[in-house]
This record gives sequence, structure tokens and C-alpha cells, in this order.
Amino acid sequence: MSFWLNRRRFMQTTSSVIAAGGLSSVAGRAFAQSSGELTVVVGGGAWGKANIEAYVNPFEVETGSKVNTITDELTRTQLELMVANKNITVDVADMGAVAAIPGFARGLLEEIDYSIYKKEELDGIVDFGKQPFGVASLFYSLNMVYNIETFSSGKPRPTTWAEFWDVNSFPGVRTLVSGSYGNGGPFEAALLADGVAPNALYPMDIDRAFASLDKIKPHVRKWWTTGSEIQQMMHDKAADIMQAYDGRALILVDEGAPIEINRNQAKLMWSYWVITKGGPNVQNAQRFVEFATRADRQAAFAQLFPSGPSNLNAYKTIPEKVARNLASYPEYMANSIPENDKWYAEVGSDGMSNAERLVQRWNEWILL
Repeated sequence: MSFWLNRRRFMQTTSSVIAAGGLSSVAGRAFAQSSGELTVVVGGGAWGKANIEAYVNPFEVETGSKVNTITDELTRTQLELMVANKNITVDVADMGAVAAIPGFARGLLEEIDYSIYKKEELDGIVDFGKQPFGVASLFYSLNMVYNIETFSSGKPRPTTWAEFWDVNSFPGVRTLVSGSYGNGGPFEAALLADGVAPNALYPMDIDRAFASLDKIKPHVRKWWTTGSEIQQMMHDKAADIMQAYDGRALILVDEGAPIEINRNQAKLMWSYWVITKGGPNVQNAQRFVEFATRADRQAAFAQLFPSGPSNLNAYKTIPEKVARNLASYPEYMANSIPENDKWYAEVGSDGMSNAERLVQRWNEWILL
């Protein structure tokens, strides 16, 4: 599911020059919006269309409020410029925690008003998805995927990352996600392969992670960087055992490709609905975020786009065939490893976040 990772990367790495102009086409419209009218960044492609159909249009019907949508991304740099210049052109956006956490600490985001949520809705949202700076919008995951022509049903298959690292017992061409953007990399898999318990992954032992990566490095054909790249590799049968986004693999499964997803020890990731600090329509923005995290709305979204709901009550109405393709399906959640975004965003005495520190270490390691 490339755009999820690409989206995070864009938010973390876009230059201030690009960021300053990124929303210029809508700035005038947003600046002139009437009281209560919202501008929401919904993302592009099928993801943006699903956000509009599941959340934006029904919200307008229920509240009578006009919502202007931006099928683009909101970077932290753009957020900083809006707040610093007191020219808030975006009310609500979907943002990764590695950008949102420091943004909230710098006073760029409103605190979520959970007092307006119905108890049954709030109880349905996963605990770690309810943060002061935002509410989890959806879930996706990085999983082990096999080519079932190489690993047929009668042949042993690796089911853990320790077995993925075991090239003698499970021979085959391997590929893993690149670590060149910090979070979203193969570091949790490397530590699990080295015997670290799932509940002891954080704070991450970076030296141990790279020592484990040293062992698998000679057997990795490609450290892929985008979802489109790993999708093409799976399509072309360029590897036998892969680490891949569940959404990308599911697309190929639906097309009849000979691959199968192993949900055990999946790396679970998510993003948040956030509200820009000091906007003219904060109260209505709070209402929109609450609306977009209701179980019925998230159930509608899940049937339009293959990402899991953060409100697990949505599974009460999602058809089982659809539900079993989603990363937050309760059975899968129980065996997944939630990414600790707070650790990745944590800044050390050197002024670098752990995500930035991993990027620096990766860029040095990959050249060795």
C-alpha cells in the first residue's frame, strides 16, 4: 500500500519551499470560508474518494455544514507556516504520529475534545488510537508474504521473523522494506528475529537491530522503498518470501496471484485525524473528527477502501469476507505488533528524533 508509506515520507521530508506552496491553490478559498465551513485534507486517489464518500458527504448531510476537500497531503512544515502566520487554511487533516506528536508539542494542533463522543463510540476506539493530539483514522500493516508456488500448502512455511531469517530451513529469495525513512522500516522484524519479545521491542535497541540485519543482508535481493515497487516484485515473482503491505498483497490476491499473507507478527501502523491550532472553525472540526470515528462511518469506509477501522465496533456491521482483509480485524490485532510512534518521535539530547537517528544509521549501514 505504497501511498501510506509515501504519504508519511512526504510529510517528514518535504522541503519548506514545496510545503509553502503546496496548498496555495486552496488558500484563498479556505481563508474566505464562512463561519462553520470546514476545509479538510482527505488525501488523493481511491483513499481520498473513500474519505469523501464515507465521511465528508454524510457529515454535510447531518450537520448542514459545507466541507471543502483537498485531495493532497498536509506536511508539518505547512502546518507550522499556517499557525505562525495565523492564516489557517486547513481545519482537519489525516497525519502520521511522527509528524503530529512534535506538532502538538509545538502548539500546532488542537487537543481533541473527547467529551463530545458517545460512550459506546469512544469505548470502541482502540486505546492507543485515542491521543490528545488526534484520533486514529485507520489501520494498515506490514506482513510476511509467501509465493505459494515456492511454499506450497504441503511444504513448511516460515511463520515468524526468526524463521524468515532462517535461510537454511526456509531457502528462497527474500525482500524487505528499506529503513531509509526511519519508522516504517524492518527494525521490529529484525529484533523479533533476534529473539526479542514483542512486548520488549521498545525502547528499541538500535545496535541489536542492525546486528540482526547484518545476518539477513546477504540474502535480501532488494530493500524496497515504495508499495508500488513491492507490488511489482510480487507480481513478477521476483522473491519467494517478502515483507509487504497487506493492501498491496490483497490487490494481487484478488487478481489471482500465487501469494498468501501471513498475519502473524505483522507490524501494525495507523494515522490520525488532527485539527489545526487556532483555526476559525475548531468546534466544527471537533465534530467532524468525532463523526469520522463513529463505527458506522468507519464500516462504510472499510467497504470502500481496504484499511482497518480504529473503532472496532465497526466490525459488527462489516461483512466477514471484507473484515478478514483488514489489518485491525481482532484476530489479526492479537498477533500484530503495534508500531510505537511515540518512541519514533522522541527527541534525544542531540536534538534528533529516534526516527531521524535510524535514518542516519541506515544510510551508513546500507553502503557497507
